[in-house]
Amino acid sequence: MEGTILSLLPPLVMIILVLLTRKVLLSLGAGIIVGAFMIDWFDPLASLERIWLSFQELFYAGGEWDIWSIQLVVFLLLLGVLIAFLTATGGARAFGNWAVSRVTTRKGSQYTTGVLGLGIFIDDYFNSLTIGQVSRPITDRQKVSRAKLAYIIDSTSAPVTVLTPISSWGAYIIGIIATVIATNELTNLQAFESFMKMIPYNYYAIAAILLVFLSVYFKLDFGPMKKHEVRAEKTGDLIDPENADVPGDLKGGVIENTSGQIYHLLAPILVLLVTTITSMIITGIQASDDEITAVTIFANTDVNYSLVLGGVLSVLTAILLYFLQSGEKTNFFKVTWEGLKAMLPAIYILVLAWMIVTIIGDIGTDQYLVGELERMDFNASYLPLLIFIVAGLMAFATGTSWGTFGMMLPIAGSMAVALDVTLFIPALAAVLAGSVFGDHCSPISDTSVLSSTGAGSNHIDHVLTQIPYALIAALSTIVGYLALALTGSLVIGLVITISVLIGLVLLIKKLI
Repeated sequence: MEGTILSLLPPLVMIILVLLTRKVLLSLGAGIIVGAFMIDWFDPLASLERIWLSFQELFYAGGEWDIWSIQLVVFLLLLGVLIAFLTATGGARAFGNWAVSRVTTRKGSQYTTGVLGLGIFIDDYFNSLTIGQVSRPITDRQKVSRAKLAYIIDSTSAPVTVLTPISSWGAYIIGIIATVIATNELTNLQAFESFMKMIPYNYYAIAAILLVFLSVYFKLDFGPMKKHEVRAEKTGDLIDPENADVPGDLKGGVIENTSGQIYHLLAPILVLLVTTITSMIITGIQASDDEITAVTIFANTDVNYSLVLGGVLSVLTAILLYFLQSGEKTNFFKVTWEGLKAMLPAIYILVLAWMIVTIIGDIGTDQYLVGELERMDFNASYLPLLIFIVAGLMAFATGTSWGTFGMMLPIAGSMAVALDVTLFIPALAAVLAGSVFGDHCSPISDTSVLSSTGAGSNHIDHVLTQIPYALIAALSTIVGYLALALTGSLVIGLVITISVLIGLVLLIKKLI
């Protein structure tokens, strides 16, 4: 069953159950079980052992602890505690009150979130979780649904990060490109130069970012998003009452101190930002053996360690401000416990998503899709278009942009060299575009999980409301890559992509 069309069954079971039941943990669990039974030919004991190992090896494998996974879980717990103390000190409420006088409209609060998303481009995790903490008090006061906030955060995290060479994504991609260039003996190309040339060919990332601001300007609330936005405006309910189990939201019992000031929120957030960025730079420099540049720093930085360090210091800052406050306060241990509990839903989803990614990798879903691409007989001009579609399917099914980059970039590079070397840059760019598109639609994408967490949105609500927007950007991208195939012109392809995007926005606006 491995590497065949049957390997699509586990992700399909998971996706269908998500749509039918809207229960993400049940759906992920079913996908894991189906995949494990298929791999082990329905041997119950072997399948149960595989399921256990897919969990255990997330944190402990080969006699060693997996520090990366542990650090991300620890950071999420720290983030929950930070949110609880920002609430307990009254800092979040004070910041919200202050922001109301500066950001006076719903559109303004959404523009603010989008601009912040463009500014924090060094890492998608850092972007998703940090922007949520800063923007949530602003958008909440303007009755913007959490689903809309999650969409803005998600669509200005991965798309921005994948276009930026000075980021964890950019550095990782440049490293792969260097290997692809060396393997194919393209002596006239350099990795960094190639990445920069790929940016304007990444039609989806450009379209996704532009669509965020177009959707705000035209109030383009359609599909599942419309229900959330209408409810938020009319009733003030920012979360669907029927799906109120959201990561990062306190269940109650934490009293907001009435003497809270803006600095009670801004000081811990500033400590988080400064510490994390500084640590990323320092760890990147320490791990760089060759010439130290911005790219090598971000290629070798330890993101999760930096997040944990920033999380610890920001939580300590918030706790210090809490103890220095006078007035009625919630018990310290209760605040801490409520913060930890608030993050458990996100951790459950993330761990199960990691497990199903392992199972999907074992059953060879990605290998099947790549094999189908390599077996196709097509005009070389259409290579970027086909790669975009296959990379999108792979990222959607496997839930990982980075895994798709790692597998598809070498294949796209080799195919371009074999068919038409002038398509080398567009083909690699199409991998990035398709990977981000699939990631935006996948309920098992860790970036989507963390965007839901940062926004305080129900995860499935976020995925289902974001998909229609992702499809608009993807359709525009497909037409753009078709124009690129027919004309061979980067500019025409990009102009067509943006034109189709604007045309679809205006058409949908007219229909809703």
